[in-house]
Amino acid sequence: MILPGHHEDLTVLHEGTLPHRAYYVPASAPTHGAPWQRETSDRFQLLNGDWAFAYYPGPYAVPEDFWAPAAPTTDLARIPVPSSWQHQGYDHHQYTNYRYPIPLDPPYVPQDNPCGTYLLDFEHAAPAAAPCTHLVFEGVDSCFYVWLNGRYLGYSQVSHATSEFDVTDFLIPGTNRLAVLVLKWCDGTYLEDQDKFRTSGIFRDVYLLDRPQDCLFDYAITTAVDDAATVTVRAGFRGQPVPTRLELRDAAGAVVADGELEPADTGSPYTHAAALRVASPHLWCAEDPYLYTLHLTTPGEVITEQVGLREVTTAGAVLYVNGAPATLRGVNRHESDPVTGPTIDVEHMLRDLRLMKQHNINAVRTAHYPNDPRFYQLCDAYGFFVMSEADVESHGTQVRVLADSSWDSQVEHWNEPIADNPEWTEPTLDRVRAMVEREKNRPSVISWSAGNECAYGCTFEAALAWIKAADPTRVTHYESAFYRDSKRAYDYSDIDLYGRMYPGLDEVHAYLDADPDKPFLLVEYCHAMGNGPGDLEEYWELILAEPRMCGGFVWEWCDHAIRAGTADDGRPVYLYGGDSGELLHDGNFCVDGLVSPDRVPHTGLLELKNVQRPARVLAFDADAGTLTLRNDLDATDLAGYLEVRYEVRRDGVVVDSGELVLPDSVPPHTAVTIPCAARVPESGRCHLLVSYRLKAAAPLLEAGHELGFDEVPLRNAHSRHHVLDRLAALAGAPSSGTTAATPTVTTAGPTGLVVAGESFNYEFDTRTGLLSRLVVGGRSLLTRPMEINTWRAPTDNDAEVRKDWETAQYHRTTTRAYRVEAEERADAVVVHTELSVGAPAVQPVLRAAGTWTITPSGLIELDARVMLDPDFPPLPRLGLRLFLPPSMTAVAYHGLGPHESYVDKHRAGYHGTFRSDVDALHVPYLRPQEGGSHADCDYVTVSDDVASLTAAGFGPLSFNASRYTQEELTRARHDVELRPCGATVLCLDRAMAGIGSASCGPALRDIYRVVPGRLTDLGIRLFLLPSITPARGDSVLAGSTHSEVN
Repeated sequence: MILPGHHEDLTVLHEGTLPHRAYYVPASAPTHGAPWQRETSDRFQLLNGDWAFAYYPGPYAVPEDFWAPAAPTTDLARIPVPSSWQHQGYDHHQYTNYRYPIPLDPPYVPQDNPCGTYLLDFEHAAPAAAPCTHLVFEGVDSCFYVWLNGRYLGYSQVSHATSEFDVTDFLIPGTNRLAVLVLKWCDGTYLEDQDKFRTSGIFRDVYLLDRPQDCLFDYAITTAVDDAATVTVRAGFRGQPVPTRLELRDAAGAVVADGELEPADTGSPYTHAAALRVASPHLWCAEDPYLYTLHLTTPGEVITEQVGLREVTTAGAVLYVNGAPATLRGVNRHESDPVTGPTIDVEHMLRDLRLMKQHNINAVRTAHYPNDPRFYQLCDAYGFFVMSEADVESHGTQVRVLADSSWDSQVEHWNEPIADNPEWTEPTLDRVRAMVEREKNRPSVISWSAGNECAYGCTFEAALAWIKAADPTRVTHYESAFYRDSKRAYDYSDIDLYGRMYPGLDEVHAYLDADPDKPFLLVEYCHAMGNGPGDLEEYWELILAEPRMCGGFVWEWCDHAIRAGTADDGRPVYLYGGDSGELLHDGNFCVDGLVSPDRVPHTGLLELKNVQRPARVLAFDADAGTLTLRNDLDATDLAGYLEVRYEVRRDGVVVDSGELVLPDSVPPHTAVTIPCAARVPESGRCHLLVSYRLKAAAPLLEAGHELGFDEVPLRNAHSRHHVLDRLAALAGAPSSGTTAATPTVTTAGPTGLVVAGESFNYEFDTRTGLLSRLVVGGRSLLTRPMEINTWRAPTDNDAEVRKDWETAQYHRTTTRAYRVEAEERADAVVVHTELSVGAPAVQPVLRAAGTWTITPSGLIELDARVMLDPDFPPLPRLGLRLFLPPSMTAVAYHGLGPHESYVDKHRAGYHGTFRSDVDALHVPYLRPQEGGSHADCDYVTVSDDVASLTAAGFGPLSFNASRYTQEELTRARHDVELRPCGATVLCLDRAMAGIGSASCGPALRDIYRVVPGRLTDLGIRLFLLPSITPARGDSVLAGSTHSEVN
């Protein structure tokens, strides 16, 4: 088929389309349901459904007359509209981050340009009061040509924008034939280089709107707030202006203001205006999303609109909403579903927003394109600030082949193909206009982002200037203005927010110290890929202390993946980059969300929730009986909003609790000291847990929902966990409570040293200085010899440092003993060892000298001094690895739980006594990696119905219990590939590196690394017992008066 060639012509972006306008759905009478339920309008006809479809390798293969009304469809396949054709079995899936999937030759695209033809037969009869009919496509990727009843209707592009055609003169009585040709690539592809799966087709709704001959076509609503509020409506008409009545009602339905549009010189395209004054306004914000309803009534038609009264400003480098500093607790959100891809419905949107509310998220950046228009209406209703981003990204122009491939050279030349090329100014402006015009009436939208990662130049100077002229009521943003070349001076005056991606804290401090004039926005930070992020708390300590920090958007909301069926064990199978045979891809870099593809929260989301809790404890004074807490909300008084309770936990057991009474008012960003008569026990490891629950139901949240908690360690005279005291007491007594003989020492072959007692038999391997056999009550508790462990399955955040780890051979270490000697004492056997840990081709990473003490009770105590080679990189971890029988799956521990925790990622956890099993402790990251560890533990017990092993450190330790080895977790590409190794693998870590967010962010902070000079000891006690209560794992607690299941 020969096409006009618009898809490679920058001068033809649209043909036959109506101008961009505000989103609305008219009706013959006022509508009273939810605005996103547009199907209730009698002027709306949805054309979604099964369409006839054919897929071709390029336009050259498409039949010339496929669009003809008489063209047969019986032999054609059917495809659901909306959908992407990749998700319907055509073409192939491809994920790339920013590399173009086509040659970088703008505006041209390959001639082998996959395409699809869509045919739909439908009937439509417009009512007499609304005889004009518009055809609306809300999303087609990447461009399309359209015919109706054999007549060429037009062409359009911009995948995530609305295209509207007047088809009044094209419709016929009876059956109509709509034909659409969609191309996978067009010149617009160079502006749609977003980090996502690349999909194609009609992926959003298609519908008809019936309109009067003369009608209200476009309108802009702005609000100004002082003691009262003014709602200004500017409007333009199609055809002749018609009388337009405005009626503004509050949430109870009472009319608070009314008026009529009058002619006004407000600038094209608006010819009429009205101002409605609202006394005693109820303002809109994310914490209180109060909406008024505006009816715009014309002869034969009513448009119902939701209005939020709010004002967005900046002053002194602070972002304000309604005069109060605004804090964006946000996420970046792609429209992504594992089954339907970019095609999502309202229920999907609501599920996302409900999860966000439940986890203290109040803002969304529509990364990196405008979302379905109904999403913004949901944000209006349920209270989310929105940064709406234009469908503009040319990131791939950064990776051109240059003689000088340095980063500075890339930045210098990045903007040359597109961002600073005048030929691309109108295509960029068109996309920005499409966004602003469509969402300009949404109160949730407080910021316009001109695009993402294109560098900077004349195209964005023009786009940002247009935004500020068209809508000065919102703030503007464009992060790529940060990347500046030396070719000329650029105009940055139309950018209101200083946005940065993944800055380290030093960079943030440097900006704030320079007396800036713009609020600092973390537009992307804390990359949530795999196990992470681990650095949320540090950023939020700064945000909460510094008003010029207006918050940020975590990257990103959800893992992107393709659902590809179910494994034999029932687990979902997900695909990422490279799993569909594509040559160019970026692997699992798309699996970087706070929730899984099917919206199961990751522990990173739980961490974010508590870091962003609405209040924080600043101090607890046990002697005075007072607690000081701060309200961290922007517009909500804590009194009447929160229920605050406390618990005192001793060794994980609640020993005191009560309600904390707030005063009559705790305004935003203020602190209050209240009575708290919590009793601090004289002994035990004790914590004060203060929890915050919602007093009354709020949008998407039920009353009683927990919004977060604080845990405060308590000081007392004897702050050790009672289990540690019991272990110490057991060091000198047998488990039966009777006097037992000192263990004996014998040899077993040339490499075995055996220490035996009345009910146990332990064997050391003299080649390693470590235990190779543990036999208790005739039961062997090791399936493989013990190891000193320096490796962890790299997390996604370890991607860069992994190279250093592998160079150091941490994944191939073995232990070599230089000395293993037994000393028989009156009360114990002490085995002295000197050893090193090394790997092929490199010097030993560490040397250690220590003692193993075995008491008559069978207690094993390791006390070692460790010296790390200072020339080696920081370690992933340092500890012991034990391989226990696979039946030992019951786990009990006291420490941070119930979720996984690490030295820098533990704010979602609290100290308690937790019971679980090995399978439940596994965290099924889509790409396997280190996960499921628990930090700051006093002890851990692993057991079955025959025996138990309890481990405790001389200080707090971290542990991990799993059916999988770290080697298997390192090798596997997908969680469903994992197979149990035949043992319960117990890792006891004296030190574990932090998590961070270095998959796309700053390197792990030094304080969270396992570095030479910071770790000098390895002390662990092991206590083994036979015949315990099945599956409880609490034998060490025998004789204790308290234990708890959390």
